Amino acid sequence: MKISREIKTALLVISGIILFIYGFSFLKGTSLFERDKTIFTVYDEVEGLVPGAKVTINGLSVGKISKIDFLSNSTKILITMKIRNELNFSSNSTALLYETGLIGGMAVAIKPVFDKGKEILSGDTLPSEVKPGLTELINRQIEPLQAKISSMLSSADSLFIGVSNILDNDSQVNLKNTLQNLSNTTRNLNEASGSLIKILDENENYLNTTFSNFADTSANFKSITDSISDANISLTIKQFNKTVKGLNLIVSSIESGKGTLGKIVNDESLHESLMDASDELESLLSDLKNHPKRYINFSIFGKKEKPYIPEENN
Repeated sequence: MKISREIKTALLVISGIILFIYGFSFLKGTSLFERDKTIFTVYDEVEGLVPGAKVTINGLSVGKISKIDFLSNSTKILITMKIRNELNFSSNSTALLYETGLIGGMAVAIKPVFDKGKEILSGDTLPSEVKPGLTELINRQIEPLQAKISSMLSSADSLFIGVSNILDNDSQVNLKNTLQNLSNTTRNLNEASGSLIKILDENENYLNTTFSNFADTSANFKSITDSISDANISLTIKQFNKTVKGLNLIVSSIESGKGTLGKIVNDESLHESLMDASDELESLLSDLKNHPKRYINFSIFGKKEKPYIPEENN
């Protein structure tokens, strides 16, 4: 049987229409031949999420986003998802909106909870949650740093304003003069250092001789010190201590009245006898001086001895 050209054209058009419908459904995340569950979730903001984005559980794709629109009489966003019909997690599971990468867009991950008697059904709405993306995390870290930088810039502005107020024309002139004086001082120090080096070079021989003499003196002093250390100083000190101890014993004996010297020092009667004898000797010498004839009697023919008559004290 020969097929006419019109039938071939009709079959080709019908096939194109079917492929177009299938491709359109595939791009929208729907399937013409598979039976899916339709579930919903609501977010405040879904920037970067587009229809056809995948829905995953533990990283495995189990469906797609089929529709994104406003919730009725609200500014919140209603997300319609088509997932595999055989999935039986609980309606208490959470729909997590997350960022797939820097340029990968957004997707929804279901955090399944398995509660008996609460299996998910087509038309159920899952609680929503948003996971911060890399960009948001970076912004959170940058915000405190930005605040600190702003504070530092404000402090720097205040510092520069204060410096500008301090460094007026007079202050600038004084600062220049100070720097000039510092430069002059440095130059003078360099000149003094050069002069000192010249003096040291000219008197190098004298300095060497001085240091040599100082070394000889140190050696002599060391020999004297060694001689003193070699001397038996400890024995001399011991003998001196022994002598001092003997003197202490003699002084103690004298103080206690032992021996002749002790008796002379401590006996008052002996002292009084000595004083009386001294007085009598003084009287005898005085009488001898005044009346020598009483004691020197020289006669050729001899005379009678005159008796001694003591003088009365006037």
